[in-house]
Amino acid sequence: MHHPEFPLADDLIYFNHAAVAPWPDRTRKAVAEFAEQNARYGAAFYPDWLRKETQLREQLQALVNAPSPDDIALVKNTSEALSFVAYGLDWQAGDNIVTSNEEFPSNRLPWESLAAQGVELRQADLHAAATPEDALFALVDRNTRLLTVSSIQFATGLRLDIERIGEFCKRRSILFCIDAIQSIGAVRFDVQACRADFAMADGHKWMFGPEGLGVFYTAPDARDRLKLTQFGWHMMKDTHNYENRPWAMHPAARRFECGSPNMLGIHALSASVSLLLETGMEKIESLLFERMDYLRERIERHPELELRSPAPPALKSGIAVFKHKKIANPALYQYLMQQKVICALRGAGIRFSPHFYNSPDQIDRALAIIDRCPA
Repeated sequence: MHHPEFPLADDLIYFNHAAVAPWPDRTRKAVAEFAEQNARYGAAFYPDWLRKETQLREQLQALVNAPSPDDIALVKNTSEALSFVAYGLDWQAGDNIVTSNEEFPSNRLPWESLAAQGVELRQADLHAAATPEDALFALVDRNTRLLTVSSIQFATGLRLDIERIGEFCKRRSILFCIDAIQSIGAVRFDVQACRADFAMADGHKWMFGPEGLGVFYTAPDARDRLKLTQFGWHMMKDTHNYENRPWAMHPAARRFECGSPNMLGIHALSASVSLLLETGMEKIESLLFERMDYLRERIERHPELELRSPAPPALKSGIAVFKHKKIANPALYQYLMQQKVICALRGAGIRFSPHFYNSPDQIDRALAIIDRCPA
């Protein structure tokens, strides 16, 4: 039985939301309507489009529990937002940044690139201490300016206790930056509860949006510590006064949006986020965890499969990584994709990342397909 918002092909099992998600039906419709309006009327409805842009900021504010829509910037992607932080802060030679050794390149490259300024990147082995959080804390010293980490690790599904990390950082006046791309849309994520200074995510994974549009949250005091690295008409305070001389920077997070907005992406992401908000993140998280519990249990009981994701203590995610005891990962991955089980080859094995609308029956079908894979 299909969820009405996900009319995926009947022979397809989609377990790849940690990479690129399918669009809900409402998003397809929103894009078609926007295209139709554009073709017939050009930009005659631009005031409506600006209202949609405002609405998306409010939707994203609600989704991450930001204090105000003014704290939300609409950015191209996670990497852009991370670069805004890396190149916005005023570094001193001898400063260090603490992260993990499991980060996606987006949350490693911007920080590594600061080596030219004498900034050291310290990468914690998350399994080197009693808890992953303790492993991060062990690398912090009085020269640590920022701690940056993914809330959920892409190649293992390990979910960190970001409230505990946020508390630690606040006590030591260390800036806290969260790559939340594997959290937002999958699990409840609250920028205030975890005391994030910066948090960012793309819309095309668990939020069901298009590629090319992401969210960048900045806490007001942290935002004012970032110098701007991009400039253009859209980030001025008096945006539509094109004779703006002298001009002032936009007081809100909009200062990080230097030029014209991605209006097509805005219409699409707004539709996708509306599904998350209507369904409710509490319900989505609960359904996702039911699916993940079932998936992990089936893998653990399977004589030929071995779970490579850490067993979740209290904190669960939507990612499970496993391997077959007799079939090499690349061969199993190729077979699954041929059989239309859409998944990923990540970390130590095959990554399944279902969402709330996937059914237990699809998990059973995927595992039955694995059983038919020629060794």
